[in-house]
Amino acid sequence: ALTGERLLIKTGSVEGGHQDGPTFRGALEAAELHDLAHEVLDADELRRRYPAYAGFDRHTSVVWQPDGGFLMAERTMLAHVKGAMARGADLRFREPVLSWEPTDAGGVRVTTARGSHEADRLVITAGPWARRLVPRLLGLAEPERQVLAWLQPTRPELFEPHRFPVFLVDVDEGSFYGFPVHDVPGFKFGRYHHLREPIDPDDPDRAAGPVDEALLRDFATRYFPDGAGPTVMLKACIFTNSPDEHFIIDRLPETPQVSVAAGFSGHGYKFCSVVGEVMADLAIRGETDHDIGLFRLDRFSTAA
Repeated sequence: ALTGERLLIKTGSVEGGHQDGPTFRGALEAAELHDLAHEVLDADELRRRYPAYAGFDRHTSVVWQPDGGFLMAERTMLAHVKGAMARGADLRFREPVLSWEPTDAGGVRVTTARGSHEADRLVITAGPWARRLVPRLLGLAEPERQVLAWLQPTRPELFEPHRFPVFLVDVDEGSFYGFPVHDVPGFKFGRYHHLREPIDPDDPDRAAGPVDEALLRDFATRYFPDGAGPTVMLKACIFTNSPDEHFIIDRLPETPQVSVAAGFSGHGYKFCSVVGEVMADLAIRGETDHDIGLFRLDRFSTAA
């Protein structure tokens, strides 16, 4: 509403796959717990409503939610940047952070490639670089190579946003997620943990190759046969995973003037607005009214 741009595309959402799988059970439990509009569909009903979902067998159950959809990520980031600038934020671009340290006065000093800055509080949201800036995140916020495919459907009308809900499904080959055709003339999807390859964010292997393409095409051919046309594009990116795949949001106990948000494990962007609110709370008040107990750092030290 503040920007006048359409940033959320509602398509409905489908989550499930194997009837006893964690995605179906988790989606159903969340929908019931929070009283969200939803229906449980079997494979026949899923295909009847959405013919693109042609390859799912009788063991499939999904939770369909009419309010599901996807965010226009780049436009949303620009909207946040514009909103921050309009409210007086001093934004610095192309200025990589090299290090930070606490000051004797109880604040922080940040050293960048262009100089240094001092402040009372510091918020670190560095994605795959988080573990370099916060050493205690080693092993807790690990970068992993991901690959996405865009395939040109042979029946493109079945993959338009009003006929193709976004999905997250557990199948024999793993957990996959995907989106309708939008902007790029291809149906977009990927597999969580892809080939389970750790990656250095400063030297990422961005080139997707035949092995990546074969894995993703095999999935589309089996489950979305009308979407398995020519490959439009393959693109590599990075997820930063925590051990339990829950977010890490906390103040650092040894330097409580520093807060960190990391380890979003491939499903954090949709929560960026509320995470930003939480981080602002932690920086300004040292606490938040949001329940972030699940995301505290000390859960890893007590898990053993």
